[in-house]
Amino acid sequence: MVDINKTVFQGDLLEWYDINKRDLPWRRERDPYKIWVSEIMLQQTKVDTVIPYYERFMSLFPSVEKLAGAEEETVLKAWEGLGYYSRARNLHQAVKEVKESYGGIVPNSEEDISTLKGVGPYTAGAILSIAYNIPAPAVDGNVMRVLARINTIYDDIAKSTTRKKFEAIVREIISTDRASDFNQALMELGAMICTPRNPACLICPVQNHCSAKEEGVQDLLPVKAKKKAPKKLNMKALVLKDKEGRVLIERRPDTGLLAKLWQFPNIEAATRDHTDIFSHIEKIGIELEGSEVHVTQKVKHVFSHIVWEIDVYEARVSKVHNEKLYETDTRNSQRFITVDELNWFPFPVSHQKIIEGTIAKGEV
Repeated sequence: MVDINKTVFQGDLLEWYDINKRDLPWRRERDPYKIWVSEIMLQQTKVDTVIPYYERFMSLFPSVEKLAGAEEETVLKAWEGLGYYSRARNLHQAVKEVKESYGGIVPNSEEDISTLKGVGPYTAGAILSIAYNIPAPAVDGNVMRVLARINTIYDDIAKSTTRKKFEAIVREIISTDRASDFNQALMELGAMICTPRNPACLICPVQNHCSAKEEGVQDLLPVKAKKKAPKKLNMKALVLKDKEGRVLIERRPDTGLLAKLWQFPNIEAATRDHTDIFSHIEKIGIELEGSEVHVTQKVKHVFSHIVWEIDVYEARVSKVHNEKLYETDTRNSQRFITVDELNWFPFPVSHQKIIEGTIAKGEV
């Protein structure tokens, strides 16, 4: 930590926060379960996007008991559109553990809370400090940016060793009386004032404590190694509709990208013509009306490490040889359902776009 007066720094930061903090639904709470849910949702997702999801999720699962008792597919459907679905699955599993091992009470020790699935150092610190007012560090991207500038730290913030350095700084400067507000104030400062580009240094409440401003290097910090460009994959999705107007959907594998979500039959493009499509349709056990398929929509979806560019094909089904496709057994990974029933299944954003762009418009 730079040579500053810790008491003055705390006072300047907290005074600004008391006046300027945003009115967010989870800030009206001290329930550790609700704080937990909000923090998981906020990972890699903007606040404005999270608010309606948080409010709906709380209406469906207002307590540890309600979420622990829910079916996984119901939880994924409530999460639909937020992305990074492993967050929802891990949260669901961890909440079950809290119910079974801790009597439904979220642990208030760093040792215990850190053992829960999906709860890393940041989430643990956020729950402990915000809900329990325990002076534990909660170091997210906003906090690292603020502290990198205040202390002119040029270490790569993508490295775990750098995060640990920031955690040590927070332990040194955190307000023991107002740990909850202090951590939230650091996050708020990073979100509202000490932004990645063009930080508002002239109105920053802690500008007098900031080494980067004094040296004029605030735009150079923090240092973060560039990620590799995401890999592009050409995909083909099939919207297949039978004579009764039902569409075929399939569930993704239990592990990996978008695990257990539903989609329209979806393959990585293997040929430039339609050979791969007809081969896949044959494997499913379906015959088509006619021998042509055509593109009705193009969908692009960007993940952190991969980009899907999907050509959406539609076709009418004349005959179904695989009768299991009409069974409602939950173990079946493929099935025909009515268009109205699409609302009951969790789909990734890319395939929600297909529902909106091809099915809702009556292309099929």
